[in-house]
Amino acid sequence: MIDRMISISRQLRRDLTVAEKALWHELRDRRLSGIKFRRQFPIDKFIVDFVCLEARLTIELDGPVHKGREYQDALRSRIIRSHGFMERRYRNDDVLDRLPWVLEDIRQAVERQM
Repeated sequence: MIDRMISISRQLRRDLTVAEKALWHELRDRRLSGIKFRRQFPIDKFIVDFVCLEARLTIELDGPVHKGREYQDALRSRIIRSHGFMERRYRNDDVLDRLPWVLEDIRQAVERQM
């Protein structure tokens, strides 16, 4: 199971969506206020888009594939929260059209968690 999760995580890192690439460009190398983020990180049986382990904060980007999956996403969120993480969700459109707002929201969420 662990080997499979690692393999899937690696594949997802290679196949980032446009919105994930845009956000990762701003989060990588501690570019956002010196905060360390990882991408495509396994938690339980899920792989979160981005995580700040120090602040126990996950970031999920929702694209068209999430439409009609509200129940599954809510269940996933509950499981991730049960591991002590807070989750922030953004639509791909928000990342692409309102990136400064998304970054500020993430920064404030990390601040609240520390």
